[in-house]
Amino acid sequence: MSAVNPSAAVIRARTFRSTWWLAVLAALVTVSIVRLYTGADALTAPGTLRAALIGACPILLAGLGGLWAERAGVVNIGLEGQMLLGTWGAAFFAYHYGPFAGVLGAAVMGLIGGLLHAVATVTFGVDHIISGVAVNIIGLGAVGFLAKTTFNGLTGGGPRNLSGYATPPDFTVPFVADGANWLAGRHWFVVSDLAGAVAGLTTRVSLLTVLVFVLVGLTAWALWHTAFGLRLRSCGENPQAAETLGVNVYRYKYIAVLVSGAFAGLGGAYLTMVASSSFTVGQTGGRGYIGLASMIFGNWRPGGVLTGSLMFGYTDGIALLSSSGAIVHALLLLVAIGLAVYAVLKVRGGEPVAALVVGAISLGAFVWYFASDSVDASFTGMTPYVVTLFVLAVASQRLRMPAADGKPYRRGGAG
Repeated sequence: MSAVNPSAAVIRARTFRSTWWLAVLAALVTVSIVRLYTGADALTAPGTLRAALIGACPILLAGLGGLWAERAGVVNIGLEGQMLLGTWGAAFFAYHYGPFAGVLGAAVMGLIGGLLHAVATVTFGVDHIISGVAVNIIGLGAVGFLAKTTFNGLTGGGPRNLSGYATPPDFTVPFVADGANWLAGRHWFVVSDLAGAVAGLTTRVSLLTVLVFVLVGLTAWALWHTAFGLRLRSCGENPQAAETLGVNVYRYKYIAVLVSGAFAGLGGAYLTMVASSSFTVGQTGGRGYIGLASMIFGNWRPGGVLTGSLMFGYTDGIALLSSSGAIVHALLLLVAIGLAVYAVLKVRGGEPVAALVVGAISLGAFVWYFASDSVDASFTGMTPYVVTLFVLAVASQRLRMPAADGKPYRRGGAG
């Protein structure tokens, strides 16, 4: 029996990888077909995918921050407020000390927001949602006050904004970017779509973008491949059992929430130093909440958070493009096809009611697409939030949060 189980596990792993690659290939082919059918070449153009990458990174940082906190059992609704603190920290320190000081200052400001949340939830046992909402309110008020007192009177500054500070450098991969941009401009089936993705990832890439993806890898390694990560995750699954094994649960919860706040602060830095080159009060626009949604969609795993962030970031990024109406119109057809496939899978899985609901939504999307020539510009600004709600509703049945997530913990409760 001991020889059979590993073999079965290997077979399941290989089957999963094969299925995953087939799904990715099918999705790529479908996107290419939709692009050719609709004529919306901007759907996978390098500029569109670069905008999507820029839109995804702050959401990804917030999602990673939420992942760290919730894997230790602390719900961090305060990501939005911690991101807001990060926007001010990035602008202030970058203006006075340079771009790298701005990145560090943003992380420290977010960490301070995380410390406030940790003290309230871990030490004093305040309800996590109430504490998170309070952090968001405090963050918005603090940023407004700090901006008024520190930026008013500066060159390029005002009571609610600041510009003129240095930002992290960017780079373009020589030859690769040129070749990928040329191929993307040919509009060939599948090839140009892949080339558009490569061009978006190799043209004018900020060093802060590279840092974001490094942090994704470090998070996956630290939480799933180290003893530290195992102890931290045990605090989110069963803190009483972890305590009986000698784990200092309070310490690990504090570390997780502080890292969570620092990541959210870096998300604020990305907004003020890459997505934009200026600071404005309230600049996050709800991206902290979308980051939390990407974490839930990703089932509390780094790879899932990355996937969700890229998807939400795409809809966020295209809202800023001049061709956003045509892109969203093409996305309607793509969504309708995806929902039709999902409905078929629900039927095969023995869930007729869910299949009927999803099928009805798919039919509505088909009708909307064929009954219109474009999507009004006012709707495109809503796209990221509509997609967030819709995806969470569809994906909710397969989610599993850490068992002790959001539950109160008191030392000595195991005995």
